[in-house]
Amino acid sequence: MLSYQHSFHAGNLADVQKHAILAFVLDYLTQKDKPVSYIESHAGRGLYDLTDEDAQKTGEAAQGILKVSNWFDRKNPYLRALAASRDTHGETAYPGSPLIAQALLRPTDSLHLAELHPGENKALGRVAWARNTKIYEQDGIELALSLAPPTPRRGVLLIDPSWEIKTDYKVIPAAIHNVTRKWNVGIVMLWYPILTDNRHGEMMQGLRDAYPDALNHEVKFPPAREGHGMIGSGMFVINPPWGLAEFTNTLSKRFSKLAARR
Repeated sequence: MLSYQHSFHAGNLADVQKHAILAFVLDYLTQKDKPVSYIESHAGRGLYDLTDEDAQKTGEAAQGILKVSNWFDRKNPYLRALAASRDTHGETAYPGSPLIAQALLRPTDSLHLAELHPGENKALGRVAWARNTKIYEQDGIELALSLAPPTPRRGVLLIDPSWEIKTDYKVIPAAIHNVTRKWNVGIVMLWYPILTDNRHGEMMQGLRDAYPDALNHEVKFPPAREGHGMIGSGMFVINPPWGLAEFTNTLSKRFSKLAARR
C-alpha cells in the first residue's frame, strides 16, 4: 500500500465519478447551519499537477476531467471546488478529495485526514493545513474506527483505498460494519475499482445485502491504455442524502454517452 501514489491517475474518469458525488454530498450537508465532520481514510497528497510527468505518462486526466468538465455547470460544487483549487494553485492544478472537502466545507466543520505514506502525508500537510483540519500519519481504517462516532455526528466518511492489498476486500467491509454500528447516522462512502477480473463482486454483493437502502452507483469506461485492468468504478453510499439518486442517474447517462462515442 505504501507504494501507491495517485499522481499517475489524478483527474481520471474514476476521479470524476468519485469527486462529483463527494462534492454533491458535502454541498447537501452544508445547506444547514449545523456543523459537519469529514473523515477520509486514504487522503493522498491532496493536490496534483495535471501537466507533471506522472500525469502525462498515463494520459488519464486527458481522458477524464480535461475532457468532460463540460458535464457540469459552474455552479456545480465539483466545479466550484476545482475552480477554488486553480485560483490558488494554478490552472493545471487538480484537487484530491481533501482539498475538495476543504473548498466546500466551512470553518465550523471538522476534517480528519489519514495518509499512511510518509511522502504523500508530508505533501498533504503543505496544502491542506487549516485550523479545522487534522492530518494523521496512520492507518485510515483504524482512524475511522477510533473516531466513530465523531463530534459533530453529522458528517461523512470517505473510504478510498488503492485496493493493492487483496485482504482489503474483506477488511474494509468488516470495518464499515463496525463504523456503522457506532455511527448509524453517518454518510459512509466507499469507492472501488471495477476490474476485468470482477474481484469486487463478492464484496459488493455482501455490502448490498447488509445495506439494502444504500446507493450503489457504478459506471463503465474504456481502459485508460492497452492492458489496463480498470474498466469502471463504483461508489457505495450508506445513508445517501436526498437528491443523490437523481444526480447519479444523470451522471450515468453522461458516462454511457461517452462510452458509446468510443
